[in-house]
Amino acid sequence: MRILAECDAGMGTQAVALKYQVSESWVRRLKQRRRENGEISPRRSGSRQEPKWLPYAKQIEDAIEQHPDATLAELREYLGLDMSVPTLARALQALQISFKKKSFMLKNKSARTLRHGVSSGKPR
Repeated sequence: MRILAECDAGMGTQAVALKYQVSESWVRRLKQRRRENGEISPRRSGSRQEPKWLPYAKQIEDAIEQHPDATLAELREYLGLDMSVPTLARALQALQISFKKKSFMLKNKSARTLRHGVSSGKPR
């Protein structure tokens, strides 16, 4: 790594930080990590933790097949899993399962509707 090579060549922490546009504390932590662990490669960013729902993916898919009109809360109850509704929603999104419910409500008869391009006859 170039930063450590500059430090090893005798360049100061502040000078190296300015040259590579990083913070001095980061350069010090990098040198400390190499000294303590011998680790110089970049660390992975973010969490790589497996999603909580992943072991239950097949169960979730089967439950959707058996109960296609269930809400997320009902689906969670049916599965009996200790997982939140938002987690279940993320699972369905990741599994690419559409979860749109059909509306079986009657059309509103009290609201006027006009066809596209037809004038209501009222002046503007």
